[in-house]
This record gives sequence, structure tokens and C-alpha cells, in this order.
Amino acid sequence: MSHEIYTPAFPPGESPHPSPYISYGTPYSQACAHHVASTFHARRVYILASGALSRNTTDLPSLVHALESKIGAGAVVGIRKGIRPHTHYSDVLAMVHEAATATADILVTLGGGSLTDAAKIITLALANAATTLPALESLYFDSPTLRDPILPATIPIICIPTSLSAGEYTPIAGATNDQTMHKHSFQHLSIAPRLIILSPPLSTTTPLRVWLSTGVRAVDHCVEALCSLASTARADANAAAGLRALVPGLLATKADPGALEPRMRCLLGARDAISCGLLRVPLGASHGIGHQLGPLGVGHGETSCVLLPAVVRFNKSVNGARQGKVLGVMWGEAAVEEVLSRRGLGRGESDLGDVLDAVFRELGMPRSLKEVGVGREKLPALAEGSLSDRWCKSNPIPLREREQVMEILEMVVGD
Repeated sequence: MSHEIYTPAFPPGESPHPSPYISYGTPYSQACAHHVASTFHARRVYILASGALSRNTTDLPSLVHALESKIGAGAVVGIRKGIRPHTHYSDVLAMVHEAATATADILVTLGGGSLTDAAKIITLALANAATTLPALESLYFDSPTLRDPILPATIPIICIPTSLSAGEYTPIAGATNDQTMHKHSFQHLSIAPRLIILSPPLSTTTPLRVWLSTGVRAVDHCVEALCSLASTARADANAAAGLRALVPGLLATKADPGALEPRMRCLLGARDAISCGLLRVPLGASHGIGHQLGPLGVGHGETSCVLLPAVVRFNKSVNGARQGKVLGVMWGEAAVEEVLSRRGLGRGESDLGDVLDAVFRELGMPRSLKEVGVGREKLPALAEGSLSDRWCKSNPIPLREREQVMEILEMVVGD
């Protein structure tokens, strides 16, 4: 482990929970086995692995081999290969049963954000003996049947992410009720993962479109934080740092998917991006409306690709000066300036919506609801559902009327 970099993800006081650690610079399987055994002193590992990664690569067997070589045969007591996007309750409850039966003492995720969300909720469910759908419903933060008290999770989580969603840094998870198809937020300081292992080589197994779209989601974190009327100097600095790492890194990865240095920049940029939420900066309607698109089958990142330029245009009348800060960061990066100039945009002439649109198109991302399979007939219900989302309420222009949401959706319907 002599080449490992092992350090807190955030400075003291920058997160509401004890900072997770990040590890990079050494093969992820070696790092994971070392920390399971020597940092967490765990002996019974339950792995949640990406389905595609399990089918198409040797990464999962390599991880199992490293763990059992370090700890002993049988150390991996359970493996879940893949779950549905947006983390359905039925998948979570099946894994709760498996982990409990196997008496797992640590969870390891190898994959994207849905697996991370599942692991967080599993630890909370295990601590509270929540083994049925009604019991799980009593654990999300604004549940009408919220139990009191909620006992803290005790099983640690190690995340080895393959996307840029960055949910592994937070004590928040989303999951979808199979019966209602409503997605709910589970929040408890105890469910935050304890260690995040960053691996640019592993990230090359992720489909490029998924990598880039989740990177746009991280860009969305930065942009909505910088555009918030309730941001702070510290959050602004983190968001700007995130943008400076993410946007050039994503453009470089699009041009050369095998290059590892830009991928490392993106992984660290996603960490900076998510820190804005941990600093309690309220986000806006790109996130709020995007939450409602998820259950319609739109990936987290693709919601940002479609919505963010329209949302900043909608908000420009009240936060134009803050949007100017984002423009300053974007134009200040040579790789971004080259793309914008080649696409006919001019510094001081093009607004933030135009700049984001140009970058997202350069990345080959979808730019309309039509492109992600959402037709006009879905708009009224989508608008109505968005009004209850907290990030729509904290949008720089608070969304209180269905017509406001429809104004944004009309910009991106694409028919």
C-alpha cells in the first residue's frame, strides 16, 4: 500500500457527518481488501456489484479474490449482481434479508449510484429491523409514518464508484416504492459511506454515455450551487473548483475515452461538486424537476443534460450576476473556450444557457425530453409532481404554480 493516497474527503467541519476517507493510487481491489481487514476489522463482506460489470468484466471475481486472499476463504458472504435504476424497495428488501441471514459486518459497492443508495438504506433497515415495505416506508425522512427514534446504522460501507454521481459522499439515499412508483429520500447521518476508493482504470468499464451524463449531473451540482441566492463563499469556491476539474475533464474523456488523468480529475471534481450540498446550499429546479423524471426511466445525469440550460434561462432575471460567475469559470478554461468559440459563441455575448447547451452537445448528450423518451402527454403530471420537491421550492425563482414548471418544460419538450 506504499503508493496509496488515503485522506479525508473534506476538511474538518465541511460535512454534517464525519468525513469519509478517499483512497486512490493503488489497485482498488488491493485497497479494498486492506481496509476491510485493517481499517474496519471486518470479516464478513456483502458485495453489491453492477450487473453490467459483473457480466462483462473480471472485476468482481478480482475483488472477491483479493478479499478472500487477505481475510480468508468464505470472507465474501453474499453478492448481489445488479439492481434496477432508482433503487426499488423490493430490491432493497431482498438484500436486507440476504445480508441479515449472512450476518454481514461490512457492505462494499462496486458500481454506480443506485447501488450506493441501496447500501445506505440496507444499513439503516438492518439497524431498525425493517424487513417489510411498510417498515421501510417508516424510515424516509418525511414519511407520514416516520418512526421515532430511528436507530443509527452500524455496518460500515465502502464504495468503489464507476460513475460521477458522487452520492457516496453523502448521508442521503433515494429509493422508489414499487407500489406507488414514488421516490423517497432517506436521510440519516449514520448511513454515509466510510471509505470511497477512486479508480480511473475501473471507470473505463462504464459506458461512455453513462460516465459523461453522470459527470453532467456533477456539473449541475456546481452550477445550481453557484447560481443559488443562498450560497456561501466556501461553497462557491468548491463549486468553481469542481467546474474547473469536471468540464475540461469530461471534454478530454469524450475525445480520448482511454485517457486516465482526465478521469481522475473528474472523480475529484465530483467530490468538490457534492460538497456544496453538504454545506447546505439549496439547489434548484434542474434537480427538483429531474427527480420526477427519474421514475419515468430517465437516468440521473440525463435529466441534467435536458433541464439545466432551460432552468438557468428561467432564473436569469433574478440571478444574472451569479450566472456571470459561472460564465467566468467556464470561459477561463482553455479547453472550454476552444469548444465554445468553435461553436460560434462569444465571451460577453452568450448567456449561461447557451454555454451549457454548447458543452452538453459537444459531449453528445440528449438535449430534449423527446430524446429521452418523455412525450408531451407526460408534462402536466410531471409539472404537478415537481411542485412538492424541495429543490423546486428553493429555486432562485420558487416554483409554486404548475404554469412555472410548464414554462421550463416547454423549452425542452423537443416536439
